[in-house]
Amino acid sequence: MVKHQPLQVYERQLCLSCLTGIYGCRWKRYQRSHDDTTKWELLWSLILLFTFCLLLFWCYFWLEAHNDYNEFNWLLYNRSGAWSDSTVPILATTAAGFTYIAFLMVLALCHVAVGQQLNLHWLHKIAVIVALLTTVAGLIAVNQVWGQEWDVVPISLQATGPFLHIGALAAVTALSWVVAGQVARAEKTRVQVVVLLLYLGVLLGLYLVPLSITSPCIMERSELKPRPDVIGHQGAPMLAPENTLMSFQRALQMNVTGLEADVTISVDGVPFLMRDRTLRRTTDVEKVFPDRHAEDASFFNWTDLRQLNAGQWFLEDDPFWTVHTLSEGEKREMANQSVCSLEQLLALAAPRNRTVVFRLRRPPAGHPCHHSWINDTLEAVHSARVPLSLVMWTPDEDRDQVRRMAPELLQTSLRKQSPQALHQQGVGRLLLRYNLASAQDVREFSQSNVSLALHTVNEPWLYSVLWCSGVPAVSSDAPHVLKKLLSPVWLLRPAEYCLIWVSADLVSFAVVVGIFIFQKFRMSGMRSYNPEQIMLKAAGRRSSQDVNIMKEKLIFSEVSNGIGTADELYMENSYDYYTNEGITQ
Repeated sequence: MVKHQPLQVYERQLCLSCLTGIYGCRWKRYQRSHDDTTKWELLWSLILLFTFCLLLFWCYFWLEAHNDYNEFNWLLYNRSGAWSDSTVPILATTAAGFTYIAFLMVLALCHVAVGQQLNLHWLHKIAVIVALLTTVAGLIAVNQVWGQEWDVVPISLQATGPFLHIGALAAVTALSWVVAGQVARAEKTRVQVVVLLLYLGVLLGLYLVPLSITSPCIMERSELKPRPDVIGHQGAPMLAPENTLMSFQRALQMNVTGLEADVTISVDGVPFLMRDRTLRRTTDVEKVFPDRHAEDASFFNWTDLRQLNAGQWFLEDDPFWTVHTLSEGEKREMANQSVCSLEQLLALAAPRNRTVVFRLRRPPAGHPCHHSWINDTLEAVHSARVPLSLVMWTPDEDRDQVRRMAPELLQTSLRKQSPQALHQQGVGRLLLRYNLASAQDVREFSQSNVSLALHTVNEPWLYSVLWCSGVPAVSSDAPHVLKKLLSPVWLLRPAEYCLIWVSADLVSFAVVVGIFIFQKFRMSGMRSYNPEQIMLKAAGRRSSQDVNIMKEKLIFSEVSNGIGTADELYMENSYDYYTNEGITQ
């Protein structure tokens, strides 16, 4: 007598095969498992999660540090002596690493969602460790070379905080699908409680995060101060070679209120504009004076300096990736730029009633003007025959003497001091890096009638935050960008922000509750087993050949005709097989 026993028919699951194959190289069905993830693999999952969070912070840091890429390249140039855009390889490797780790995180969440055992392949483990160590090394390097830039993170959160909160809330709300499935699938009550409490703790924390978010752009529109003045730092160095007449002319076309430059003094006492200590980066000194290319710029006389080309380097290096926007006429004019003197800059700014602020570098020891540098600079200012009320004097040395010789100069400090100390020194203006002045400092200086200007502000989000904070002026490498900003990037009244915050929390809570209810209802209709669960077991402590024997266990609920169970179908050998044929008894 032949009886037909229905056997489990397995359909091909391409999506599941790709999921387990890419993550753990488990391409075949018998290699998968619904068993609990081992503690070792849980540890690797935590390492993967930590690496993802660290890379997420690293990516955010470099995205917000875009305001200071030129400063970073200049710092590396001063250390190495070779100019290059070092941000390009950093951004490329960061983007590649984050994309890879984020992809693994998505695969891991998908494994949890479908109840598959986590088993990260060893190649992925090596790559995760490499990504982790590389990111840690990058953090250490930035902390040593560019430690002050960490301040950009809390400052940027004033502009991005409300939006990051909404994004994080949406991500955690979507994660409730995985969490609810895990809670419903777990057999131990303790596991259910721990997972549920952890998730609800994170969710509750996100609901309350806006209580700690402070942004000057959350304010009444009537309280918004006038638009901050823009000072062209080195002119418009993104559109023309820095510290050249063409650069300052382009800045004036952007309606800047002032010009800022770096000044040093030649060996024959002529103050000229140069940011670097040498002439290698911004001139063709290696071609004109090959034996003196590493010499300090201040040891050249003005006649030699006038022979140098100060514009061709911009066309060749394209430091801001803007050369393609220039016309052929602008490129020809740029290629003929020469080193600019302080007197030329003052003569350019005076007819347009623009202020000029310059950072004066003292010549090194052994220079003929090492002791007379203050007097030589004052003499050049007087020779320009410009209103002294347009010149912002920054050196702190011999300030009393300068005030006696030229009382009309705008005394400006580059060091952060209290308003009382500034008034005692007769200083009425302060020029600081943007991370050195908090919102409280801005209010104190404003109340003390100290005019504050912050540098270097290139990004619209940073300009908007400082605008809402009440900063009266900023110095910028990108006046052409800030010129287009007629209002802050975003501005919300407190009542509007509160409404957005509460609404987002309520919608998130409703979605989470709905998902948990649906998942519980969905899981309750399923048996505690999965017909595709396949376990690889060894029959005991045998030889390696015996241990590698495959045992494929097919589990059935009940045989529909009431004859036999799956256990009766096991073969006597070390593994079972399945087929679509009937079983003959």
